[in-house]
Amino acid sequence: MGKKKSTFGEKWSRSAAKAITYRILVMALDFSVIYLLTGKSEIAFGFMVVSNIYTTIAYYVHERAWDRVKWGKSPLQNHSGA
Repeated sequence: MGKKKSTFGEKWSRSAAKAITYRILVMALDFSVIYLLTGKSEIAFGFMVVSNIYTTIAYYVHERAWDRVKWGKSPLQNHSGA
């Protein structure tokens, strides 16, 4: 019958979409700040790529871990995915 769905859960695709859109914003900010500090686009680009690979993974894992915590959630919230 598939996976058991948590009353408190969030679909993995929602967590992934939030992580991706957040990382796009952070990548733009990373590039801008490093470029302003160094004046070198190669350094800014390199920093942006490297830091955003591991921080995107960390953000996703963090979101999924917090999704398992029931504290601060109401069972009355609609998580039907509609």
